[in-house]
Amino acid sequence: MNGEGEAPLTGDPAGAAVVVPDTQAEPETAIVTMTFDASDPEGLLAALSKYVVLARGLDGCRNIDLCASFTKPSRFVVIQKWASSQRAQSHFDSELMVEMAEACRGVLTAPPQIELLEGLSAHDLA
Repeated sequence: MNGEGEAPLTGDPAGAAVVVPDTQAEPETAIVTMTFDASDPEGLLAALSKYVVLARGLDGCRNIDLCASFTKPSRFVVIQKWASSQRAQSHFDSELMVEMAEACRGVLTAPPQIELLEGLSAHDLA
């Protein structure tokens, strides 16, 4: 018994419950990249800067960076790290994401390229 009237989860001789990691669990980090090509770089930068500052405080958001291209001056990339792919995907329909998308109207040369990636570490590759 584990002190609450329940049998332990494993055959631990001390009777303590042992949690076995779920190997099918969600990846620890999901990465979203959004690449924007601007027809109005100053207008786009204003919209993306506001979005990045506000999104950093969202639940499940680990980090967001706004980058400017050295090779294409009108290209901006937003790199986001989320606690899970589920959190990243649910953010796509959030009020903040919709507000940012609407602020980008008229300042882009084409729709942004958006990619959802699994964050891998050296440990994962071993």
